[in-house]
Amino acid sequence: MTDTPTADELGGFLREFVRMLLRSSGEGAEGVARAAGAVARAYGGAAETVMVADGAVLHVAVGGRTSTTTVTAFPDVARLDRAVALKELAEEILAGRLPFHRAEAGLKAVAARPAPYPRWAKPVGIVLFAVGFAPAVQPTWYEVGTTAVLASVVACLAVLAEGRRRLTQALPLFAAVVVSLLTVWIFATDLSHGGPVMIMLPALFYFVPGDLLSAATAELAAGYLSTGAVRLVYAVVLLLQLYVGVLLGLAVTGTPRSTMLDTVARGDMSHWVIVLSWAVFTAGMVLAFDVPRRSVGWVLALVYLTLGVQAAGTALAGEVAGTFVASVALAVTADLVARGPGRPPRLVLFLGGFFTLTVGSLGLRALTSLAGGHVLHGFHDLMDFLTIVTTIAVGLMAGAALLPAGVPRGGDAAPGPRPATGPGTTGS
Repeated sequence: MTDTPTADELGGFLREFVRMLLRSSGEGAEGVARAAGAVARAYGGAAETVMVADGAVLHVAVGGRTSTTTVTAFPDVARLDRAVALKELAEEILAGRLPFHRAEAGLKAVAARPAPYPRWAKPVGIVLFAVGFAPAVQPTWYEVGTTAVLASVVACLAVLAEGRRRLTQALPLFAAVVVSLLTVWIFATDLSHGGPVMIMLPALFYFVPGDLLSAATAELAAGYLSTGAVRLVYAVVLLLQLYVGVLLGLAVTGTPRSTMLDTVARGDMSHWVIVLSWAVFTAGMVLAFDVPRRSVGWVLALVYLTLGVQAAGTALAGEVAGTFVASVALAVTADLVARGPGRPPRLVLFLGGFFTLTVGSLGLRALTSLAGGHVLHGFHDLMDFLTIVTTIAVGLMAGAALLPAGVPRGGDAAPGPRPATGPGTTGS
């Protein structure tokens, strides 16, 4: 490097670097500290980070001088283009091609970069995201049609809440109320089209925290107790918002809770339409979460890889085994692909495939069945939910363990051994 920063300068840079990593840490925060340590070493310093789910204590040392600061950021995956740009910046730093003053300018450019798509693309993406997922809930054209209408309403609410933090935090509740009202009044009048919950689910899938639930379980199992516990609580709170919103809609319409049985309608779609629907789903994800165009092919490939492995595994050994094998395949493939320079980070590669496992929707189905008084059915869904979320988490851990020692995780900035500073903390 042509210029060596002071401890305060490097600490300030890493503070913003870690803040951006935290914002894109929806699938786990354990790689943030390793990335910060690798960048610090690239500029002749050292960094030790104590992690929590939405923050970090960052200790930086350069030439005998130290700097300590705290960082907070709300985990989110809404701007995956920034996660891609941040990985590219880290690669330049670790390759020794970026003097510190240029790295500072590059980090500011990542923070200020505009969205890769026009503003109207996000609501369109939310609708496509839900419509593409609908056949996985019920393979009927009625499900697709109702989802298109309900998801359009959800997309409008998301646009109205954009930039309003308090409203955004309560958006799952408001969206669930509106979707519940419209479903009961208009779309769920005939049970031959499926139960109300099954009609609501695709439109609300944008808010279902399946990724956070499995990330939390994996972190707890790996010993990251503080990050895992906080993420688990936050994911449950999001699910409860959706659950309460559905119940409020029932209360307003005077609909008995006993109607909330998740009956599935008989399918009227061909197998190939269902398969192609995942391409629509991926297109929606790209627009809704601002995935850069150059990453689309990789995302689509991992979606279909996950689907194919899960289908084959389920046919051979049952749902749990199929989900476990798909999780392992997804974790290994995402990690290996993300190792290449210029390729998307692990989160971007991983997220589309993860959504296909649909773990979060099981949780909402279980809660609504229990609220409707269908105790046995609700506990059956709840046990399925707990089994699948644990299976996915363990599968992801197993996939990571299969990689050779020293191979970086896809979301990390550089290779290096796993930290040994104890649960919930990592150092370098």
